[in-house]
Amino acid sequence: MTKENLFGKTLDELKAIVLTIGLPKFTASQIADWLYKKDISSIDEMHNLSKKARTTLNEKYTFGTKAPISEQASNDGTKKYLFTSESGNFIEAAYIPADGKRNTLCVSSQVGCKMACEFCMTGRQHFNGNLSAADIVNQLRSLPEWHNVSNIVYMGMGEPLDNLEEVLKSLEILTSDWGMQMSPRRITVSTIGVISAMKVFMEKSKANLAISMHNPFSDERKDIMPVQSANPIADIVVELKRHDWDGQRRVSFEYIVFEGLNHSQKHVNKIASLLNGLKSRINLIRFHEIPDSKFGTTSDKSLYEFQNNLKEKGIITTIRASRGQDIDAACGLLSTKAMQNKAK
Repeated sequence: MTKENLFGKTLDELKAIVLTIGLPKFTASQIADWLYKKDISSIDEMHNLSKKARTTLNEKYTFGTKAPISEQASNDGTKKYLFTSESGNFIEAAYIPADGKRNTLCVSSQVGCKMACEFCMTGRQHFNGNLSAADIVNQLRSLPEWHNVSNIVYMGMGEPLDNLEEVLKSLEILTSDWGMQMSPRRITVSTIGVISAMKVFMEKSKANLAISMHNPFSDERKDIMPVQSANPIADIVVELKRHDWDGQRRVSFEYIVFEGLNHSQKHVNKIASLLNGLKSRINLIRFHEIPDSKFGTTSDKSLYEFQNNLKEKGIITTIRASRGQDIDAACGLLSTKAMQNKAK
């Protein structure tokens, strides 16, 4: 009989489990403490549970964390980890240390992706399934550096808002007092802009939101992001303007800069018009080249000129530092190689 994982369960789910198998209700809080706060990996290590309780749990359940199956380390300190999901597929996460205080983990939310963005390696895998909340949180909990992670971004493989239920559940585990106790202000969920799911996310979560814009013009965005047809960037911004972004919660726009395609003055003017009245910022990203791509990486000169032109329009604009260039930096590249090797 296949045992069910405890890891990835919410406190309410743990309460239901302990009551079903005849353990005191308070045992659920003890189990959650071991799952999400302590460095253990088995039920037998939960030493404040009675031996009988541990034996009873072991009959039907397993702890449930899974160590990464491989690791790539960059000269700049960035690490890329490869995991297998509960369904047996390959997924990846990236640990990005910055200044000794800010250590960011980029996590995946799906295996592959439906969105088929022209510049994305993950999209070439097509869609192979949603990750469970356990799969998502395990990308943090199973790492040797997990206690050092200060920020989490859902910017790895997949479209998080296409897996809304499990993403929200993972956020509950990450931010609850009974869970990993992270501030939602230190978590950012990146989306291409699935408007219906975005509205639910803004209501039910306090985490930051990042929108993948990449081009402010409808026809040009549609050429590289098919989702533009169903979720136009203009409609996304209208919905964002209905939400209160005062306080510490942030909305930002991710903007990959492609050489000669999306960083002219007309793009600057359109972005300024589009975002007028919305408290937000733009994060410019250098394109990480992928095999057989028709896109090119822009020069530093063009990138900084684009940044300055946006700033002149009153838009807070930053440039994301490129990390992990000596390893498989592009999102989805490591897992794609693992899939190809498995198929040989």
